[in-house]
Amino acid sequence: MNASKLRDMSVEDLESEGQELSEQMFRLRFQKATGQLENRTRIRQIRRDLARVKTILTERRQQRQ
Repeated sequence: MNASKLRDMSVEDLESEGQELSEQMFRLRFQKATGQLENRTRIRQIRRDLARVKTILTERRQQRQ
């Protein structure tokens, strides 16, 4: 997901997106551990998207203060 699209989202939407990405990451890690993971690059994509969401949330929280 693009950072520009994430910046257009509200804080509530970003938090829900972060929660969804965390759940996806858990499922992918579980699949990897059991040997069922087909697309290993998806873990990298999800991890980076989650980092983008967390970064933008941190920026917004700092702007409020």
